[in-house]
Amino acid sequence: MPVIRVLPPGLVNQIAAGEVVERPASVVKELCENALDAGARAIAIDVEEGGLGLVRIADDGSGMAREDALLALERHATSKLQDAAGLATIATMGFRGEAVPAIASVSRFRLDTAPGADGAGTRVVVEGGTVVETGAVARPRGTTVEVRDLFFNTPARRKFMRAPPTEAGHVTEAVVRLALARPDVGFTLRSSGRLVIGARAGEPLADRAAQALGREAARRLLAVDATRGEVKVTGLVTSPDHSEATGRSLYLFVNGRYVRDRGAAHAVLRAYAGVLPPGRQPAGVLFVELPLDRVDVNVHPQKLEVRFAEGRQVYDALHHAVAATLRTTPWLGHRQPPGAPPVPGALGPGVPEGASLPPMAGEDAASVLAWARAIHPPAESGASYPSVAPGGGTMPLAFQLSSGIAGEPTRPAGYFGSLRYVGQHART
Repeated sequence: MPVIRVLPPGLVNQIAAGEVVERPASVVKELCENALDAGARAIAIDVEEGGLGLVRIADDGSGMAREDALLALERHATSKLQDAAGLATIATMGFRGEAVPAIASVSRFRLDTAPGADGAGTRVVVEGGTVVETGAVARPRGTTVEVRDLFFNTPARRKFMRAPPTEAGHVTEAVVRLALARPDVGFTLRSSGRLVIGARAGEPLADRAAQALGREAARRLLAVDATRGEVKVTGLVTSPDHSEATGRSLYLFVNGRYVRDRGAAHAVLRAYAGVLPPGRQPAGVLFVELPLDRVDVNVHPQKLEVRFAEGRQVYDALHHAVAATLRTTPWLGHRQPPGAPPVPGALGPGVPEGASLPPMAGEDAASVLAWARAIHPPAESGASYPSVAPGGGTMPLAFQLSSGIAGEPTRPAGYFGSLRYVGQHART
């Protein structure tokens, strides 16, 4: 009797579900991506019990004929990939044909779909991977998928799910990523009947970024738009006066697909070097566009990771695009390249045009005071700047740049207008 045997299709689908369907948020992501590939302009998502009780995705996409609706439940059946050559230039969100049969194998699944405007559609009901009903249904053009009792037949998997509020949070994050990637598509998300996300089709990226990043970050967003070689970088990043404790508020997209890439995130963080406190992270929404054959999206079951043909080229493009944007802010804008003409008002009000640049962070107190005296000599009344501690070490400066110590101090424009220079510690 042979020891090696071929696994039955139902078990194969359940194994695949373990890779593709990590939690309810994975179901939402995969089904919404299918809707986007079908040309949907409006997608409505409803979840109950964090998605464990119900996930319903309704779209106005192209829909499917009866034959295609049944084939969609077969593993590795897809309309998005024709041959091996197509793997090198994948432009769709899905392409493996695994998600729908995997989801149907671990849930009570219903598919309603119609390809035309005549209202003639198809309904397919599946329970635990077995088709239990097929028939006709009346519905507008598009597709609705209902996924109930997720993991009902795999209790070992279900017990590892978190509490419904936690799972609902993951669902929200999945929809936020999709909404950021496609501002041209409308998204609504309701959790247990409560509206969580309402994003109108065609609204500006900044509006969607405000929903994703919060109002504080949204007020400090800077536009990024640069091309380096064959890599184009666009999007929004926060100015240096806003930072986050983690990197979760930095959304990176490659050819419209949300990805997690440490190298790309590090390239962005390097652009903020010297202007963010240690341990703090920037926030933003960045899109990287490059030729399809220069990136491999077939390296992760959930398609969350990619591999670049020339990773260094992509990371350099990200770094330079963000750094160029930050140079337009008061934090970095006053540091022009050597030999460049002075920028009017770059050093703030009250500072003579053409004045030398202030010392870089880390220079000793004597340099700071020398620069301050050169820009604003002490008033004739006898006022003077504090003396430098012996050896140029730590000292309490406690002064502001002003148009004369005895006069009314003037502060630079922008963010620094809200700060008072107190001192320098340990030459930092």
